[in-house]
Amino acid sequence: MPFDLGEFYSGLIPIDMSNASRALFFIFQPTVGEPVDEITIWLNGGPGCSSLEGFLQENGLFQWSWGEYAPHINPYSWVNLTNVLWVEQPVGTGFSIGEVKATSEEDIAKDFVDFFLNFEKIFGISKFKIFVTGESYAGRYVPYISAEMIDRCDEDHLNVTGALMYDPCIGEYVWEQQQAVAYPFIQEHNSVMGYNQTFIKKLASLDESCGYAAFREQYIAFPPNGTQPHKYFNSSSDEDCDVWGMGYMEAFHPNPCFNVYEIGLQCPLLSDPLGYPTDLQYSYPGLPVYFNRSDVKAAMHAPMDVEWLECKGSVFIGEGGPQDEGDLSPDPIQSVLPKVIEHTNRVLVANGDLDYEIITNGTLMAIQNMTWNGMLGFQSVPNTTIDITLPDLLYQNVFVSSGFDNGTEDPQGIMGMQHHERGLMWAETYLSGHMQPQFQARSAFRHLQWVLGRIDSL
Repeated sequence: MPFDLGEFYSGLIPIDMSNASRALFFIFQPTVGEPVDEITIWLNGGPGCSSLEGFLQENGLFQWSWGEYAPHINPYSWVNLTNVLWVEQPVGTGFSIGEVKATSEEDIAKDFVDFFLNFEKIFGISKFKIFVTGESYAGRYVPYISAEMIDRCDEDHLNVTGALMYDPCIGEYVWEQQQAVAYPFIQEHNSVMGYNQTFIKKLASLDESCGYAAFREQYIAFPPNGTQPHKYFNSSSDEDCDVWGMGYMEAFHPNPCFNVYEIGLQCPLLSDPLGYPTDLQYSYPGLPVYFNRSDVKAAMHAPMDVEWLECKGSVFIGEGGPQDEGDLSPDPIQSVLPKVIEHTNRVLVANGDLDYEIITNGTLMAIQNMTWNGMLGFQSVPNTTIDITLPDLLYQNVFVSSGFDNGTEDPQGIMGMQHHERGLMWAETYLSGHMQPQFQARSAFRHLQWVLGRIDSL
């Protein structure tokens, strides 16, 4: 990497310092700006997907994303604002080592906080503000880890001050954040997704007969029309109502390179140094999986005998649970996420509009089924725009050198909607897929500024 990587630490830290057999792999980078007494933790989801994805392709100091010939400095890196810690967790993820023991989010949270206290001791960190952030299945990790920190009542080492979750699994995500909102999403975006009208009519019929349309009509409401009934999607008995799954499989016919995380992408499959350009795991010849290179492992103090995969197998030892992941914990909206909001009054939940994996209106509907700070859901419809005025630090010079007037696409302008009530900020991010710091870095930079308390609105 032909540039200065800055101050940079990585390696394994045991969960229990008296037993090194179970340890989490981390990367820690202090801010490149003025020193701050705070640390932002970043977690990817899965379950079982590596947070090194976030480090290399989303919010790290340098970035090597899909289709890029080589890595480059990331002008919107979160280390420009704060100290950042990326952690491969739970045990069973990435370079982290040891026996998988977890049956619940409580197990995972306990392991993480024990690791984090050891990390703080090694680096001499005390009295820092802690911000827990992540995306996707980290919509479960972030609230449970934050709540575990809160419950330990250690303000010197576990002072949770805010949290952020992108496209998060916070509710009954298969039913609510996928199935119940799949048809209107497909209908809205079919000019890109390319389904034929016969298939669209089939989905429209199922949307009605399976009860999804009626559910949306009643529960996408501001203020809410009451607590939503429990809706569990059984992949076997409810197979005929798998509207989301049908849409997913059918999408590969018109577009073999369909990307569930960003529906606007077409063929060819983009090169990916992590070997995971879509749900298809693929590496181009001559571009091996970056974190499996022996020289990279040695430089990062990673275990040489571990084969790194962006997303591995199960990190839970059992089966079942409310979302069939082996995770027996209740969905975060039931108690732990409200606890974090009420403790910090600084929580942001955002969804990208081009994400078919976790759909924007499904996440918003999950929020409408959550009670925090004394009330159920948002009382008003989100209707405040997000105007991104941050300059284009990545492509500005390319425009100039190509003969375009400076500022052709700068600033971006209206790139989403925001809404804040009772300590919870909602953000809808336009032209973004699942990995918001990767697809809309300027919007994500603004999100973090708000969580850190640097700005009062997005």
